Amino acid sequence: MPRAHALRCVREGEPPYLTKAILEPFCIWLDFEAFTGLFTGKSTSSKLKSVKLLEVLNALEEEESGHSREEIFIAPPKNAAGDFTDEDSGDEDGQRGTHVPGNVLHAFVVPEDSGTREEEEEELQLQPAMKKQKAVVEPQRVWTKRDIRPDFSSWTATDPHMEDLKSQELSPVGLFELFFDEGTINFIVNETNRYARQKNVNLGLTAQELKCVLGILILSGYISYPRRRMFWETSPDSHHHLVADAIRRDRFELIFSYLHFADNNELDESDRFAKVRPLIVRMNYNFQKHAPLEEFYSFGESMCEYFGYRGSKQLPAGKPVRLGYKIWCGTTSRGYLVWFEPSQGTLFTKPDRGLDLGGSMVVKFVDALQTRGCLPYHIFFDKVFTSVKLMSILRKKGVKATGTVREYRTERCPLKDPKELKKMKRGSFDYKVDESEEIIVCRWHDSSVVNICSNAVGIEPVGLTSHHSGANKMQTQVHQPSLLRLYQEKVGGVGRMDQNIAKYKVKIRGMKWYSSFIGYVIDAALNNAWQLHRICCHDAQVDLLAFRRYVACVYLESNADTSSQGRRSRRLETESRFDMIGHWIIHQDKRTRCALCHSQTNTRCEKCQKGVHAKCFRAYHIR
Repeated sequence: MPRAHALRCVREGEPPYLTKAILEPFCIWLDFEAFTGLFTGKSTSSKLKSVKLLEVLNALEEEESGHSREEIFIAPPKNAAGDFTDEDSGDEDGQRGTHVPGNVLHAFVVPEDSGTREEEEEELQLQPAMKKQKAVVEPQRVWTKRDIRPDFSSWTATDPHMEDLKSQELSPVGLFELFFDEGTINFIVNETNRYARQKNVNLGLTAQELKCVLGILILSGYISYPRRRMFWETSPDSHHHLVADAIRRDRFELIFSYLHFADNNELDESDRFAKVRPLIVRMNYNFQKHAPLEEFYSFGESMCEYFGYRGSKQLPAGKPVRLGYKIWCGTTSRGYLVWFEPSQGTLFTKPDRGLDLGGSMVVKFVDALQTRGCLPYHIFFDKVFTSVKLMSILRKKGVKATGTVREYRTERCPLKDPKELKKMKRGSFDYKVDESEEIIVCRWHDSSVVNICSNAVGIEPVGLTSHHSGANKMQTQVHQPSLLRLYQEKVGGVGRMDQNIAKYKVKIRGMKWYSSFIGYVIDAALNNAWQLHRICCHDAQVDLLAFRRYVACVYLESNADTSSQGRRSRRLETESRFDMIGHWIIHQDKRTRCALCHSQTNTRCEKCQKGVHAKCFRAYHIR
């Protein structure tokens, strides 16, 4: 019986098939009664009440040698579109971490590549068993020992939209507002006000106030407090005048608690992310509209950290964020997010026929890319997604693809046995090509045996790569096929995006289950805006931290509410001061104070209308 079947436990009671014989291989650090009690709520000792969900995962990982990697999937609630899902995550100042109480543990273990094999897919379904359909017999592939002969056209596309962005010389705020544009801001304002009216609250949110809220969320990525209310405290060790002068604390809390992105009367009950679906659609449209047109793209998994009780939460092994929402992401090789979709598992997303869920998501990403033209894109992904079937489908779409692959997905490609290949010197490899569809599968021996598949890149030219030899304590040169070298160069786009988001991600979260997801979307938009800044601004580039600080400061300064009684009056600095465009020093008849050194001057900046010395002019306009 498959291991996934053994741990499919639900809170309604211990299933009759959950026997000691089935669970015995999993009882690594607990006896049978203790292990089953963990999932059924029938603990035999008080010690089990403090068991953490991650301990279960780690125990499974230690025992799973020789098996495919697994993840724990927490089943979504049956009525995910109901109003109760607006507030189900607990207070932000409450207990954080992965200590999940037993009364919310609705878990079963599913293979990471669930849906790849017909038997596992049938056993993982919670619905009653249906009639088994006849399997479609596919023709046997003929594998030959030769290099691939691809028939794709070469990349000759140009990107006029990116040339237009370069000519506009947009500031960081202008680049960020390519994604959070006026239409998106007004949409969020309208939906938030609608939701407040449904709760009999006259919120009266404006676009100006929403930008203040966004500014505070962005600022929390690089300035964070244990409690967000400390931004407004008068204590000298915590007071932040930029936040306190922009919006009052109670007003921020009220707006943040009613932040909404969909009409509750028009939710799709089959979509576990219906509450944020309109925002996902808008962001995907804007991301694709302004994406750099490139040949090479990466596809992979990203994680949005989340600790609440919401369904669709997963614990994938090998990820820096171990508890949260898994998000399918397609990026450029530099880390610009082109397309994303939160994962809902095979229980709520039907894979395309002949592919697993991951492969189906790759096809959807390719379809999104091809809305800009059917060009010979080259997609890179890892073994979670790769199969010979997927390579065949992408080839028919005119898309090149390369990725590492698991052995059972090679469709019986007759390569050298891994044990035999390990006995050979490092750099040795074996390869075969499918005669009918020009798909190559290569097995390469480096520190371990790697299987890789491609429909576009072959073995030649074979290059050399440096490898550290532990025995000789020196660098040695080993042979490396061409498709391995190109894969290592281009596959890291999703990892680069994750790295950028993790550096200064939004720290403020609310009680709604989707508040952490909104922070992820804001971080992704800032990452994309910064990537465009690196492409468009060669002369005055700033790093990611300076870019985020600029956007946060401009949003808080230029949208601050100065009408409230008791708020100190001050002239707000706008983003035009730092945009490096159209600033000229001119003479003025009346002497005024220099905005930088505060001494008397008879010159001023024509654009900023601020008095400034010639010697202070450059320093004043650079942050």
